[in-house]
Amino acid sequence: MTDNKPTVDVTKDWQATQGQKSGATRLRLFAVLSWVIAIGGEIAGIVLLYKHKFDQGNLPLLIGILVGIAIFAIAGSLLWKAANRKDPARESDTFRFFVQNQLGAIITLIAFLPLVILILNDKNMDPKSKKVAGGIGAVLAVLATLIGVSYQPPSVEQYTQDMNSCAEQIKAGQPTTACSPEVAAQAQAIATDSTTVAAATKDAAHPNGQDVVYWIAPENGAAKSDTEHVFHLCAAVSPLKDKTVNSGSVTEAYAQNAIRITKQIEMEQKQCGFTTTP
Repeated sequence: MTDNKPTVDVTKDWQATQGQKSGATRLRLFAVLSWVIAIGGEIAGIVLLYKHKFDQGNLPLLIGILVGIAIFAIAGSLLWKAANRKDPARESDTFRFFVQNQLGAIITLIAFLPLVILILNDKNMDPKSKKVAGGIGAVLAVLATLIGVSYQPPSVEQYTQDMNSCAEQIKAGQPTTACSPEVAAQAQAIATDSTTVAAATKDAAHPNGQDVVYWIAPENGAAKSDTEHVFHLCAAVSPLKDKTVNSGSVTEAYAQNAIRITKQIEMEQKQCGFTTTP
């Protein structure tokens, strides 16, 4: 049985709830729709350019198309960022993390660059109109792209760290400065389990209870079990008989995918010699 205490208290990886995943999916669908409209506007502008609709006029129409592209590109980027806050990527998955978080900027460039380049290289357009439309298009493209960039993108790793900090603040009765809406519910579950364990493990030597639980160790020395397990009040309980057992805090149990306290608390209190509640 191992009892190695890490210097940093870590729990299981944060995972988006079903509600968060559903909300993120809806936001991403609206984002994609906005981007489709933006690219559709670009295609319309290119078609009109090739039909020489802007050679001697229609500058307001061309500017309107550019502004419309910017509006829908920016809207898509903001919706996509909101979705990423609900269901972020893992920073350890470098390629996916980059693409998922910077997709707004990438799509914006796709929606603007071909049209702006064609405007600036159109030899048939009135020079003054070309200068005005090209300048406005370039400014809008830069502005929309900068808005599309995610400068401090969320990640599963960040949310896991925030969740741990939030749980510790809840358990310690401190101001919950780390409890963002994205992590608060899961952090509360960890804190609740810790409180339940403390209440169930009171004895003469530990009148306030303990933050030590026991669970089936991951197979083959793995850092985390592939299947979910429950954690128990001591190593002597019947469910752990003849099992390889690890021990540690509730948060350490979560880290190895033991994510729920046993439902047989009274039985285990008797088996472990703890005081049972009347």
